Amino acid sequence: MSSKKIQPVMVFADADGNVYDHPDLLMLVRRGRELTLPRPDELIPLPEGSDVYLLPGRHALGLDPETGKAEAMEERAVAAFVCPSYTLSASAAYLPDADAPKLPLFAYGAIGFAKDRFWVAATQVDKDRRQVFTQVAPERITKGAQDLLKRYPENRLIAHLSRCALTFCCPAAKNLALGRFEAPLPTARTCNARCYGCISHQPVDSGFPSSQNRIDFTPTAKEIVEIMQLHSKRAKNPVMSFGQGCEGEPLTEAALLTDAIALFRSSGGRGTVNINTNASLPDTIPGLAKAGLDSIRVSMNSARESVYNSYYRPHGYTFADVCRTIATAKEHGLFVSLNYLFFPGVNDVESELEALTGLVSSARPDYIQMRNLSLDPELYLGCVGDPTEPSMGLGNFMKRLKKACPWINYGYFNPYLENGTPLLWT
Repeated sequence: MSSKKIQPVMVFADADGNVYDHPDLLMLVRRGRELTLPRPDELIPLPEGSDVYLLPGRHALGLDPETGKAEAMEERAVAAFVCPSYTLSASAAYLPDADAPKLPLFAYGAIGFAKDRFWVAATQVDKDRRQVFTQVAPERITKGAQDLLKRYPENRLIAHLSRCALTFCCPAAKNLALGRFEAPLPTARTCNARCYGCISHQPVDSGFPSSQNRIDFTPTAKEIVEIMQLHSKRAKNPVMSFGQGCEGEPLTEAALLTDAIALFRSSGGRGTVNINTNASLPDTIPGLAKAGLDSIRVSMNSARESVYNSYYRPHGYTFADVCRTIATAKEHGLFVSLNYLFFPGVNDVESELEALTGLVSSARPDYIQMRNLSLDPELYLGCVGDPTEPSMGLGNFMKRLKKACPWINYGYFNPYLENGTPLLWT
């Protein structure tokens, strides 16, 4: 169905959580502080595996097509959390109460209704279905996790990841239990950044608790390698990644990671070994590369240093260290991805495009994972500041960056590398 002929109406929820479509008011979207109708070319049907959220203390907003004005309802606003592999191009529009509670650590996409289905403003950036579990019976995941616990009763890391799969529904931990795709290898208890939207550690007074429990022990190299060896034998195209949502910064445990990777490779271990990192410690990269690391994924919310610092709040490193880590990784033959945390209205502006184009042109990363920044929109804008430039839209932003840096490819997940070349799952 072509979205160019679609004009969705607003959706809202009553006090009991029932969701309705409005007969007259049109769907509004938000980019930064800007309220507007969705662009016809950015609307897609709500993807399979997505969720619909009710927003407490926030009133639904829609556009009256006769007056051209935004109208707020008494009823509650609704947002979409799109499934992995999709990037939001607009946030949900709503009018908050003065005492509206802070929202949990999710991304809140604009959602509307037309032609008997929900529509969202988003773009699919990856065909990989590794985190789609709609066709997987929950019993398979439970059995897989329990079997690992029985097989490795002394391995604390397997016990931790089994809880992640069964309690926190972590997609990476689920895939480890299923023996497929990408396996997580959390190791670091501490971090040298104080990310405002950290999902594993929040101050008690933040008002939005962390959505995962951070690992509370340091695994041994033996415990790590047992998982790497297991997964490399079970998965078709195995990826094993340090740096997970349930830990701090993995480069702070670089010596341990180097030992584990070297031990894994010396035993004939196959597959792609990756580190998801804030790229704060460039001097750790040569040793990791020599041990057998294949790739790194560098997280950033912006290529503008001031915006980056406002959100990451680095301790003991600078944005220049991040850039130097990327360059060092490239010098040592590693595949480099940017884990680019996109927020509509903040990232898709001229100054950000100029800064990101400059970084990509100079540091030459290979890949950009277009992720959604997960945080209450009001809190994020309060953290990094209100945008002062108009939004060009996600689609235009990606096209212009690709034109300026044609070697760059987009995706959402860490690719499996074969002879240094990404082999993407479909």
